[in-house]
Amino acid sequence: MTAIGAFIKIPLPIVPFTLQIVIVFLAGSILGSKRGLQSQLVYILVGLAGLPVFTKGGGLTYVLQPTFGYLVGFAVGAFVIGYIIERGGEEPSRLRFVIANLAGTFVIYAIGAPYVYLALNFWLDMPTSASTVFVTAFLSTVGVDIVLAILTALFARRIYFLLNKKLVNALEETK
Repeated sequence: MTAIGAFIKIPLPIVPFTLQIVIVFLAGSILGSKRGLQSQLVYILVGLAGLPVFTKGGGLTYVLQPTFGYLVGFAVGAFVIGYIIERGGEEPSRLRFVIANLAGTFVIYAIGAPYVYLALNFWLDMPTSASTVFVTAFLSTVGVDIVLAILTALFARRIYFLLNKKLVNALEETK
């Protein structure tokens, strides 16, 4: 699903806007911390193995792309989202889902934006100021991602309870 989200994009300079982050929110919210992390690690490994699942292709050299830090952030962000929701007990609140997704958004940007700066300035030999990176790697997309975090949280909570209800019913039928 994250690969599909990579191809639903709005091209922007350096960091395009994609729907990958919605899948990351859903992975953390529904799969939980460990499986959410694993789902994103599988996505990254498949892309690094050469399948063109990333926004600009795939392959081991993709680690040199300025946006690779966001992919790492996706894995850590999914874990954080799942971790926060798992600490919400049997029935995590809407607010917990929203806070989890907002925390995941922060983690993704905290890893992704500095990676853009490092990539541009150190190995791609494209000297860029921190303020320019801040605008292109953070400000240009964070507002939309915050809105998506909130909307996805509300949607994910509904799915979370539907799946848990089905799981509980299936377990009861096996008794």
